[in-house]
Amino acid sequence: MSDQPVVPFVGLTGGMGAGKSTALAALQDLGAAVLSTDAVVHELYGGSQVRDAVVERWGEEVAPAGTVDRAAVAAKAFEDPAERQWLEGLLWPLVGQRIAEWLQEARASTPAPRAAIVEVPLLFEAGMGEMFDATIAIVAEEQLRRERAAGRGHALADERVARQISQEEKAGRATFAVHNNGSEQELLAKLSAILDKLRV
Repeated sequence: MSDQPVVPFVGLTGGMGAGKSTALAALQDLGAAVLSTDAVVHELYGGSQVRDAVVERWGEEVAPAGTVDRAAVAAKAFEDPAERQWLEGLLWPLVGQRIAEWLQEARASTPAPRAAIVEVPLLFEAGMGEMFDATIAIVAEEQLRRERAAGRGHALADERVARQISQEEKAGRATFAVHNNGSEQELLAKLSAILDKLRV
């Protein structure tokens, strides 16, 4: 019997501009192992398997000079629900496989991380809530979210947001809801308290 503690497997989500990436970085600082599904997707787009599949489906214009143009892929996927379903059907099994491998590594590492946390923007929408031991939703006031999104060159009323359930619903479905309306220090304190609860 191993003395290694079981590392809690946690899903992190939240609306656009709520501060998911800031929270993920803070959780890493607090001793958690972290993974961003956006980063995994980015990595997959850099590989030949996904590149060849999107070129075969949509033509060379989505990968000029052999490099996938994520904006071009998004434009194709968002113009038709069937195209989006096809893309998700291609990417999500690969993302799931990468998460499973990563979790195995995180749980085998010494010293053990305080938790293994995966950031999934569409966690509940993709029906992934059941995968995790616990879920955290980062929420913030609408005005703050608008300002943060604008600071990154996004409009909050982006069509992708329409695919997301409301942040209130995310908060209601999550194990823990974290209101990120204050400073990064306040966010850190709230997240640290959650990590303590997970290990009880």
